[in-house]
Amino acid sequence: MTEPDPRRWRALAVTQTAGFMALLDVSIVTVALPSMRADLGASAGGIQWVISGYALTFGLSLVAGGRLGDALGRRRMFLIALTGFVLTSALAGAAPSLGWLVVARLAQGLMGGLLTPQNSGLIQDLFHGPERGKAFGVLGATIGVSTAVGPIAGGVILAVFGDPEGWRWVFYVNLPIGIAALVLALRVLPRVDVRRRVDIDVVGALLLGAAVLAVLLPLVRAESGGLDGQWWLFPLAAALGWAFVRWERRVVGRGRAPLLDTRLFTGTPGYVAGAGIALAYFCGFSGIWLVFAVFFQGGLGYTPLQSGLAVTPFALGSAVAAAVAGRLVARWGRVITVVGLTAVGVGLTAVAVVLLVVPGPSAGVWIVLPMVLAGVGGGAVISPNTTMTLSSVPNRLAGVAGGVLQTGQRIGTAVGTASLAAVFHAVLGGTGRYSSAIAVALFAAVGLVVVAFVLAVRDWRAHTAAGAERIRLPEGG
Repeated sequence: MTEPDPRRWRALAVTQTAGFMALLDVSIVTVALPSMRADLGASAGGIQWVISGYALTFGLSLVAGGRLGDALGRRRMFLIALTGFVLTSALAGAAPSLGWLVVARLAQGLMGGLLTPQNSGLIQDLFHGPERGKAFGVLGATIGVSTAVGPIAGGVILAVFGDPEGWRWVFYVNLPIGIAALVLALRVLPRVDVRRRVDIDVVGALLLGAAVLAVLLPLVRAESGGLDGQWWLFPLAAALGWAFVRWERRVVGRGRAPLLDTRLFTGTPGYVAGAGIALAYFCGFSGIWLVFAVFFQGGLGYTPLQSGLAVTPFALGSAVAAAVAGRLVARWGRVITVVGLTAVGVGLTAVAVVLLVVPGPSAGVWIVLPMVLAGVGGGAVISPNTTMTLSSVPNRLAGVAGGVLQTGQRIGTAVGTASLAAVFHAVLGGTGRYSSAIAVALFAAVGLVVVAFVLAVRDWRAHTAAGAERIRLPEGG
């Protein structure tokens, strides 16, 4: 057995810092949109592409980024993607016009999507046994906290740098962090020999990219009529997905390296169940932040910073629970996910009830405890589920497996954000009451969490039954 790399924990700290920065940029920009629009003189529809463009290219490049990391080496891809992310952040911050900013965000999302799968792949390479669960606990905390803390960080930056150009520092803040991470990565990330001949499945990449684009485009444009005008893209996505699977099987049959080996789904225990749980959970979990921002700022008159602080208890609970759950997953397995999803559902239900019955700005104080409960539950979902989903994946597929898992999470984020925002605005338009709108939207989020709960219980029971069967086998001879 080879000795573990003595620099592995330092390497993890560096990669998670960079990963946190890339994931944070999904949500940190939201609170800065009004400032950007005023400073650049942009329309509401145009400024929406600052968020939508990043989400699109981020989701499109995840699987390809994972495959490139598997083929070219994760250290090399990490350094290339991180360098690109820093440069595109600088271009976004310096944007003199909306067109420039949107192009920079498209490129920034592409670099973020190439960067993210290297994190889970490097954990697969560097950590083994119980340590891997702890490392994935850190990754789970990174994913959960970065999603929740984005509005807080954006509000703080705007409060410090002010209008009209304070929004530029939402992007400039990436420069010192990214450069420091780049310098440290050059020192601590291990060099791994990779084969010289790299076989990249270009046709597969194009088919999968088109399929993901067909799913994400109408979802990220939902607020500007994307679902009404581009519904036909969903059946097109199904057709492209079918063509992609057929092509990948053909590539494998020819003895070539596919973009996504479909045996990842058929021959890897727990992968399909874990990916399904992640997709369903992110539909509910990620969709709540936009409606919270609209409720607190539009309904209660909070500032962007106050709105961010109102959801801080969730982020704190998630960070602590993710680190603890990562240490316990080897012992308790899927039961941690089941308990975590229960806590999320109960916590969000309590938040919905409180916001429905407690009037005025004091509602933000009354939801502290149920938000902590929901956050603790969320931390007990993401990191254990990531660990169990990727635990049986061969190292040669670690990058692409992480990319597929993250793609499902990005699609879940887009679905949840679009659907919960639609529910919120429909109720608000019908009743005129922000409290009713946020309560119904949160109940809808709980419904999505329940779907993830059912999948987790089924997987838990399947593992329990398999374990009992293994125990009985020796007795039957």
